[in-house]
Amino acid sequence: MDAVRVALLREVLAGTEWPAATRRFAGSLRGSVVPHGGGLLLVGTTGYEPWHLAAHLVDEAAWSGTPELTPTLVRHRVWPGDRAHLSVGLGRLEAARRGETLLVVAPESPGGQLLERVHDARRAGATVLALDTGDRELQAMAHEALTVPEDPDLDFDTVQHLVSAAAGENALPDAAPAGRRRFRDRLSRLADQLTQPPPARW
Repeated sequence: MDAVRVALLREVLAGTEWPAATRRFAGSLRGSVVPHGGGLLLVGTTGYEPWHLAAHLVDEAAWSGTPELTPTLVRHRVWPGDRAHLSVGLGRLEAARRGETLLVVAPESPGGQLLERVHDARRAGATVLALDTGDRELQAMAHEALTVPEDPDLDFDTVQHLVSAAAGENALPDAAPAGRRRFRDRLSRLADQLTQPPPARW
Protein backbone atom coordinates (compact mmCIF):
# COMPACT_ATOMS: atom_id res chain seq x y z
CA MET A 1 0.00 0.00 0.00
CA ASP A 2 1.52 3.32 -1.08
CA ALA A 3 1.76 6.53 0.93
CA VAL A 4 -1.30 8.12 -0.70
CA ARG A 5 -3.55 5.19 0.14
CA VAL A 6 -2.24 5.04 3.69
CA ALA A 7 -2.98 8.76 4.11
CA LEU A 8 -6.50 8.27 2.75
CA LEU A 9 -7.05 5.29 5.02
CA ARG A 10 -5.95 7.28 8.04
CA GLU A 11 -8.35 10.04 7.03
CA VAL A 12 -11.19 7.51 6.88
CA LEU A 13 -10.17 6.13 10.28
CA ALA A 14 -9.79 9.56 11.87
CA GLY A 15 -11.70 9.62 15.12
CA THR A 16 -11.05 5.93 15.78
CA GLU A 17 -8.27 4.42 17.86
CA TRP A 18 -6.41 2.93 14.90
CA PRO A 19 -4.13 5.72 13.63
CA ALA A 20 -2.76 6.30 17.14
CA ALA A 21 -2.69 2.61 18.07
CA THR A 22 -0.78 1.54 14.97
CA ARG A 23 1.68 4.42 15.36
CA ARG A 24 2.23 3.51 19.00
CA PHE A 25 2.88 -0.14 18.13
CA ALA A 26 5.13 0.85 15.24
CA GLY A 27 7.03 3.13 17.60
CA SER A 28 7.65 0.20 19.92
CA LEU A 29 8.89 -1.85 16.97
CA ARG A 30 11.23 0.89 15.77
CA GLY A 31 12.40 1.62 19.30
CA SER A 32 13.28 -2.02 19.78
CA VAL A 33 15.24 -2.65 16.57
CA VAL A 34 17.00 0.65 15.85
CA PRO A 35 19.12 0.88 19.04
CA HIS A 36 20.35 -2.69 18.48
CA GLY A 37 21.17 -2.28 14.79
CA GLY A 38 18.38 -4.56 13.58
CA GLY A 39 17.75 -8.14 14.59
CA LEU A 40 14.05 -8.18 13.64
CA LEU A 41 12.57 -11.66 13.35
CA LEU A 42 9.11 -11.89 11.78
CA VAL A 43 7.01 -15.03 12.17
CA GLY A 44 3.42 -15.98 11.46
CA THR A 45 1.35 -19.03 12.26
CA THR A 46 1.22 -22.45 10.64
CA GLY A 47 -1.53 -21.28 8.31
CA TYR A 48 -0.43 -17.69 7.80
CA GLU A 49 2.94 -16.37 6.68
CA PRO A 50 3.24 -12.55 6.86
CA TRP A 51 4.70 -12.13 3.37
CA HIS A 52 3.14 -8.76 2.75
CA LEU A 53 4.24 -7.29 6.06
CA ALA A 54 7.78 -8.51 5.40
CA ALA A 55 7.77 -6.87 1.96
CA HIS A 56 6.36 -3.59 3.27
CA LEU A 57 8.90 -3.45 6.08
CA VAL A 58 11.68 -3.96 3.54
CA ASP A 59 10.25 -1.06 1.52
CA GLU A 60 9.91 1.17 4.56
CA ALA A 61 13.45 0.34 5.64
CA ALA A 62 14.73 1.53 2.26
CA TRP A 63 12.50 4.60 1.95
CA SER A 64 13.10 5.86 5.48
CA GLY A 65 16.82 5.11 5.55
CA THR A 66 16.30 2.75 8.48
CA PRO A 67 17.78 -0.62 7.48
CA GLU A 68 17.14 -1.93 10.99
CA LEU A 69 13.48 -2.38 10.00
CA THR A 70 14.40 -5.07 7.47
CA PRO A 71 13.05 -8.34 8.88
CA THR A 72 14.16 -11.93 8.73
CA LEU A 73 11.08 -13.96 7.78
CA VAL A 74 10.93 -17.10 9.92
CA ARG A 75 8.90 -19.86 8.29
CA HIS A 76 7.14 -22.91 9.70
CA ARG A 77 8.01 -24.96 6.62
CA VAL A 78 11.16 -24.59 4.57
CA TRP A 79 11.47 -26.51 1.34
CA PRO A 80 14.61 -27.73 -0.46
CA GLY A 81 15.53 -25.25 -3.14
CA ASP A 82 14.08 -22.23 -1.33
CA ARG A 83 16.18 -19.10 -1.66
CA ALA A 84 18.37 -18.18 1.29
CA HIS A 85 16.06 -15.43 2.58
CA LEU A 86 13.17 -17.92 2.50
CA SER A 87 15.06 -20.74 4.19
CA VAL A 88 14.94 -19.59 7.80
CA GLY A 89 12.98 -22.12 9.86
CA LEU A 90 11.54 -22.08 13.37
CA GLY A 91 14.90 -23.20 14.75
CA ARG A 92 15.99 -19.57 14.35
CA LEU A 93 13.69 -18.67 17.24
CA GLU A 94 15.64 -21.01 19.50
CA ALA A 95 18.75 -18.97 18.72
CA ALA A 96 17.08 -15.61 19.48
CA ARG A 97 19.01 -13.60 22.02
CA ARG A 98 18.96 -10.31 23.91
CA GLY A 99 19.00 -7.38 21.51
CA GLU A 100 16.81 -9.16 18.96
CA THR A 101 13.12 -8.48 18.40
CA LEU A 102 10.52 -11.12 17.59
CA LEU A 103 7.35 -9.84 15.91
CA VAL A 104 4.62 -12.49 15.93
CA VAL A 105 1.79 -11.97 13.44
CA ALA A 106 -1.15 -14.18 14.33
CA PRO A 107 -4.55 -13.63 12.73
CA GLU A 108 -5.42 -17.09 14.04
CA SER A 109 -4.42 -19.23 17.03
CA PRO A 110 -0.62 -19.37 17.16
CA GLY A 111 -0.60 -22.98 18.35
CA GLY A 112 1.42 -24.64 21.06
CA GLN A 113 4.61 -25.19 19.07
CA LEU A 114 4.95 -21.52 18.15
CA LEU A 115 4.05 -20.35 21.66
CA GLU A 116 6.76 -22.59 23.07
CA ARG A 117 9.35 -21.08 20.73
CA VAL A 118 8.17 -17.56 21.55
CA HIS A 119 8.47 -18.32 25.25
CA ASP A 120 12.03 -19.59 24.74
CA ALA A 121 12.96 -16.46 22.76
CA ARG A 122 11.62 -14.18 25.47
CA ARG A 123 13.39 -16.14 28.18
CA ALA A 124 16.64 -15.76 26.23
CA GLY A 125 16.20 -11.98 26.31
CA ALA A 126 14.53 -11.19 22.99
CA THR A 127 11.85 -8.49 22.88
CA VAL A 128 8.51 -9.99 21.85
CA LEU A 129 5.87 -7.98 19.99
CA ALA A 130 2.51 -9.45 19.00
CA LEU A 131 0.07 -8.39 16.31
CA ASP A 132 -2.85 -10.72 16.83
CA THR A 133 -6.58 -11.15 17.33
CA GLY A 134 -6.51 -11.53 21.09
CA ASP A 135 -4.73 -14.77 22.03
CA ARG A 136 -4.22 -14.53 25.78
CA GLU A 137 -1.16 -16.79 25.97
CA LEU A 138 0.65 -14.89 23.23
CA GLN A 139 -0.23 -11.53 24.73
CA ALA A 140 0.98 -12.66 28.15
CA MET A 141 4.42 -13.29 26.61
CA ALA A 142 4.55 -10.10 24.58
CA HIS A 143 6.24 -6.94 25.79
CA GLU A 144 3.86 -5.02 23.52
CA ALA A 145 0.73 -6.25 21.72
CA LEU A 146 -1.72 -4.81 19.22
CA THR A 147 -5.03 -6.66 19.12
CA VAL A 148 -7.18 -6.58 16.00
CA PRO A 149 -10.71 -7.68 16.89
CA GLU A 150 -13.08 -8.98 14.25
CA ASP A 151 -14.39 -5.87 12.53
CA PRO A 152 -16.13 -5.79 9.16
CA ASP A 153 -14.76 -2.29 8.54
CA LEU A 154 -11.07 -3.00 9.26
CA ASP A 155 -9.31 -6.22 8.39
CA PHE A 156 -6.08 -7.67 9.71
CA ASP A 157 -4.09 -6.95 6.55
CA THR A 158 -5.05 -3.27 6.64
CA VAL A 159 -3.71 -2.95 10.17
CA GLN A 160 -0.42 -4.48 9.02
CA HIS A 161 -0.18 -1.82 6.30
CA LEU A 162 -0.75 0.93 8.84
CA VAL A 163 1.90 -0.51 11.17
CA SER A 164 4.55 -0.87 8.48
CA ALA A 165 3.91 2.65 7.14
CA ALA A 166 4.08 4.13 10.63
CA ALA A 167 7.31 2.27 11.38
CA GLY A 168 9.01 4.07 8.51
CA GLU A 169 7.51 7.43 9.39
CA ASN A 170 8.45 7.15 13.05
CA ALA A 171 12.07 6.90 12.01
CA LEU A 172 11.96 10.34 10.40
CA PRO A 173 12.94 13.61 12.09
CA ASP A 174 10.10 15.67 13.53
CA ALA A 175 10.84 18.71 11.39
CA ALA A 176 7.86 19.39 9.15
CA PRO A 177 9.77 20.57 6.06
CA ALA A 178 11.84 17.39 6.01
CA GLY A 179 8.71 15.33 6.45
CA ARG A 180 7.04 17.06 3.53
CA ARG A 181 10.10 16.58 1.38
CA ARG A 182 10.23 12.88 2.19
CA PHE A 183 6.52 12.52 1.49
CA ARG A 184 6.96 14.19 -1.90
CA ASP A 185 9.96 11.96 -2.57
CA ARG A 186 7.85 8.88 -1.90
CA LEU A 187 5.07 10.16 -4.15
CA SER A 188 7.63 10.85 -6.85
CA ARG A 189 9.02 7.33 -6.55
CA LEU A 190 5.49 5.92 -6.70
CA ALA A 191 4.75 7.93 -9.86
CA ASP A 192 7.99 6.65 -11.41
CA GLN A 193 7.03 3.07 -10.61
CA LEU A 194 3.53 3.46 -12.05
CA THR A 195 4.85 4.94 -15.29
CA GLN A 196 7.59 2.39 -15.85
CA PRO A 197 6.97 -0.16 -18.61
CA PRO A 198 6.16 -3.67 -17.41
CA PRO A 199 9.16 -5.98 -16.98
CA ALA A 200 10.01 -8.25 -19.87
CA ARG A 201 8.76 -11.81 -19.49
CA TRP A 202 11.23 -14.57 -20.14
